[in-house]
Amino acid sequence: MQLPDKTPVIALANQKGGVGKTTTAINLAASLTVLKRNILLIDMDPQANATSGLGIEKMEHQSIYDVLLGDGAIEDKILDTSYQRLDLIPAEVDLAGVEVEIARSENYLHRFKDAIAPLRKGKRYHYILLDCPPSLGILTMNALAAADAVTIPMQCEYYAMEGLSVITGVIERLKHGGANQNLELEGIVMTMYDSRTNLSRQVVNEVRSHFGNTVYRTVIPRSIRLSEAPSYGKPIIDYDARSSGALAYKALAAEFDKRQTRNRK
Repeated sequence: MQLPDKTPVIALANQKGGVGKTTTAINLAASLTVLKRNILLIDMDPQANATSGLGIEKMEHQSIYDVLLGDGAIEDKILDTSYQRLDLIPAEVDLAGVEVEIARSENYLHRFKDAIAPLRKGKRYHYILLDCPPSLGILTMNALAAADAVTIPMQCEYYAMEGLSVITGVIERLKHGGANQNLELEGIVMTMYDSRTNLSRQVVNEVRSHFGNTVYRTVIPRSIRLSEAPSYGKPIIDYDARSSGALAYKALAAEFDKRQTRNRK
């Protein structure tokens, strides 16, 4: 696949924690490399779980903290990972403090959009994925203001429906308020699916009845192996390539890539 002239930026976001957002960010990124796609994953969550989940130790001054404040170039923050075609800009705990500092600055919603601009036109990556914090704070809003589209991981339980309406409402407000008029809902990924329960099936059916083809056909199963992989600093396709979680994320990557390719035509 030829590198795009303008690299698509996809934010993985859900203000509700524990929905499999970072798990999806890590494993979608890693699975896309199997398809020979060059990926940059940017960890924007001060908890830095995507960073540790790829086996990278947290380091001071390696996150986007300084760049958001106008100091330094974002290209200098990129690290190689153990996986060919997958690069990372890590997070650090101090990243939480940048929200207070950005809030006092002009054009605070577009600091990240301005910072990432050189990477978008560098013809270096097929996709840039953003792992957002589990909140609707300034870091998440900066990510959404910079992104072309949002992918929402959503766990298969009823309380998640409320969270889904919140994040989709934010997307609409950013579009119509002028902060990012081109922002689209790229897709909804149903996570923690338990085929043994009626609840999982009912939630998936309800979300699909509301959002139609926006919901990915691939569902991510609830899996012990998926839960274990981050503690070893590995994506699931490396930790246990034959597991149900690995097969699901490879299928999701193929569906994601096909959808992106179709949208660019």
